Amino acid sequence: MSDDRSDSSLLVLPSTQDWMQGVLSARVVLVMYGDYQCPRSADVYKLIKAIKRELSTAFGEDYLCFIFRHFPQIQIHPHARRAAQAAVAAAAQGKFWLMSDTLFDHQQRLEDGYLVEYANDLGLDIPQFLKELSKQVHVDRINEDIKGGIDSGVTTAPALFINGSRYIGHRNTTELMAAMIAASH
Repeated sequence: MSDDRSDSSLLVLPSTQDWMQGVLSARVVLVMYGDYQCPRSADVYKLIKAIKRELSTAFGEDYLCFIFRHFPQIQIHPHARRAAQAAVAAAAQGKFWLMSDTLFDHQQRLEDGYLVEYANDLGLDIPQFLKELSKQVHVDRINEDIKGGIDSGVTTAPALFINGSRYIGHRNTTELMAAMIAASH
């Protein structure tokens, strides 16, 4: 639970510009604003991935579309913005989700040297990756996510929206899955 406004709606609608698993025409579109250095974001991210597998098995691959948007809380997580840049640089090479998984799995080690190590482990073009990080090529994209979150009432990560409505319930499998199924009707 968080101190965010519970009456807020998602103002930046999901689009093909988002990083998504699934299709926008899914019965349930779940948007997560997350921070790679935030333990609660990691827990919710992993929970959603498990729920997505379960719902896909039960209802089909097109039942849930999971969208991740960046909301680095740099005032408390000094490496979160840089990690977000690494994820977007990986996305430019088709490895957004693999990098996101890695960053959440290793959120205690998000300094630049580790980010390069993760990129190398994922088989990314390292000179390209380093160039994009050093020139901060992807900062505007991350700032767009942050602004969209703030406009939608997000003040802290993680924040979830199910079919455009803010989810403020407990972040456990049973309640989150029940909310998604309810939203699909």
